[in-house]
Amino acid sequence: MSTAKINAPDLTQRPPRSPRVRLGGYAGLPRMLDKGRAAIVGKNGEYHFDCPLDQRVLSFLGIEVEALKSQLAAGKGDGEILAWINANAKHKRSEWEIEQWSAYMERRGPDSDPETLKYFADMVGKVGNGRTDIRSFADLLDLDDYVSFGGKG
Repeated sequence: MSTAKINAPDLTQRPPRSPRVRLGGYAGLPRMLDKGRAAIVGKNGEYHFDCPLDQRVLSFLGIEVEALKSQLAAGKGDGEILAWINANAKHKRSEWEIEQWSAYMERRGPDSDPETLKYFADMVGKVGNGRTDIRSFADLLDLDDYVSFGGKG
């Protein structure tokens, strides 16, 4: 597969877009697209395409990861990908559903599962130096991205 036509970010040099950035109203979609494109061209660094957050986006849309990956590999831009998603998503979502889901995803913190709570607390301790204002996974990812590229938590 030729990757010459893919406009992929180099995630060894900068982070993907914030999980708060939206495309078509979907929070996290632009971040997932950045990671997918970077993975295709081998420039994903420490970032993982099809991670649990990406799986939540894919599940909400009703899109299979391999189908999306083939669209990214074809070199489609964000607008073209959104049009493809709108045409091919198994779950046709209304504007209010997308807004509610995206708002939830931006606020979503660790659930009561002990393993998830421990992971979240450990990550905040690692990148946030004990900060108490990091409450959601979006907060944590933004902070981790910042710290990973030289910022102080």
